[in-house]
Amino acid sequence: MLLIWDAFADNLLKAWERVAFWRNPAPALPNMRLSPRNGDENPLMVQFFTWDCSHPHMSWWKHFESEVPNLAALGVTQVWLPPPNKAMRKEGQGYDAYDLWDLGEFYQKGTIATRWGTKEELAKAVSVANAHGIDVLVDAVLNHKLGADRPEKFMAVPVDPNNRLKDLGPAREIEAKTFNPLSYGAPLICISRGGLRSIFSGAETSSLKWTHEHFTGLDWDHRTRAKGVYRIAGPNHQGWSRWVDTELGNYDYLLGIDIDHRHPDVRKDLLDWGTWVLQTTGGAGFRLDAIKHMDRRFLLNFIKHVREKLDRNDLFSVAEYWSSNVELIKPYIRSFEGLVTFFDVPLHYNFHEASKAGSRYDLRKIFDNTILKYRPGDAVTFVDNHDTVTARHIPAPAFELTVPLRSKSDKRWKAGNFKLQAYALILLYGEGHPCVFYGDLYPNRECYDENVAQGLRRLMDARRKFAYGQRTDYFQQVNCVGFLRKGDGSRGGCAVLVSNADCPEKQEGAGAGQTPTHTIRMDVGLDNVNAKYRSLFHPEGTVVQPGSDGWASFTCPLGGVQVWVKDIDVDS
Repeated sequence: MLLIWDAFADNLLKAWERVAFWRNPAPALPNMRLSPRNGDENPLMVQFFTWDCSHPHMSWWKHFESEVPNLAALGVTQVWLPPPNKAMRKEGQGYDAYDLWDLGEFYQKGTIATRWGTKEELAKAVSVANAHGIDVLVDAVLNHKLGADRPEKFMAVPVDPNNRLKDLGPAREIEAKTFNPLSYGAPLICISRGGLRSIFSGAETSSLKWTHEHFTGLDWDHRTRAKGVYRIAGPNHQGWSRWVDTELGNYDYLLGIDIDHRHPDVRKDLLDWGTWVLQTTGGAGFRLDAIKHMDRRFLLNFIKHVREKLDRNDLFSVAEYWSSNVELIKPYIRSFEGLVTFFDVPLHYNFHEASKAGSRYDLRKIFDNTILKYRPGDAVTFVDNHDTVTARHIPAPAFELTVPLRSKSDKRWKAGNFKLQAYALILLYGEGHPCVFYGDLYPNRECYDENVAQGLRRLMDARRKFAYGQRTDYFQQVNCVGFLRKGDGSRGGCAVLVSNADCPEKQEGAGAGQTPTHTIRMDVGLDNVNAKYRSLFHPEGTVVQPGSDGWASFTCPLGGVQVWVKDIDVDS
């Protein structure tokens, strides 16, 4: 009878969620803290890492601290840092999550510091950022664990990797490493900079003893040395969560040991961690990793819990739901009740396709089928990130991955083409919340282009100074589109043009080569008939003078980007 009631209640909740999916909540961004600064300057996020980044002379947290003044000068108000938790190996990025509660404080996995530095260095860097008017976002990896230390035997069912709802055989006993150091009753002594400390002795530290009961699946049977996808079975297991993405039948399992967010012990541990990590680090919000693989009811409860406990009704959160299909993202936007924003992955794919197609791509459609077009108040726009610029995998001695994690874009950008055009569109357009990628801004081994970096800094500066006021779109041409920002009184606005036309010869950076060009006529208004406009990229070049009717002809180099501002604003 109890099982029948549970099934009925679950179906009733699912029916209610389907109804809720058709209800549009208020947009998230207007009700979130995007900047700690007083005033009305445009907010801006920076992702301050790449997948393989490191600094030759200092920890990553110290590197971030040293760059804070420069970021503030560029108008940055939020920084998304890599996961601060201890990884399964010394050089792990943190997405191979081993211990969420160890931020570089205890000697585990052969190191005290994480790849990025120590807990003390992180706290100091965040404090410096806050003093410069920059909030810091914590990357929360709540889906899985990797690097468990000791094996355990339990029952599991092999399932089809391409259809996780299809069993390939009966339940069998397998052996896998599911225990982490907290799994044993005796206190584990860890070494910190302050000396010996029992991991059970501190009020700040979790006391959860992780076992197979806290997980749903894995992809490695140590006994038979067989890889595959296994659903953990037994009297205390509920199978895969139903509240996940339906790709591959059920996409609860991604990698490593998959966490069961329905287990009461797990829920308490992760909810406690959410409030603790922000209080401990000084963080102001979250980037939620891999949400399509997690119970969305738990994630919504997680955000509500942290908001309530910390009394932060404007807490910023952005979710990674990786799909180029905006129709699959829409139900998730609705289900999070306006408390979570979403990275605009479909827009990233549009940019990526435009970079490959060149002049064959119709720029008038660049925003089609994106979150920015559907729900601009929920869109965090970006051009690239750590997942899109390089092929990669997470080494897993304990669990061999069924499928290596690869770059989430099909191919890399075509010779960096369209990068500056894409950044101009997200930084100056005035909708969504843009995020700039470290790899495009700072020298690195993965994707750096000096011309892109120089142009990007100018565009970030233009966002801070000029991208204000009412916007008028001029999207009439296939290979050149533009828009006009009217300004808001104290700031004069700007005219922006981007082109993907084929160039007769390679352009040397943004705006280089004044001929041949595109031309777009824009209505700057009768109050600007006496104004003169100059290019931000080439202020010594042509001056544009509006006609007596208030219309002006602005130009853009083929395959380039151009930003025009009033002559009196150029020197600023």
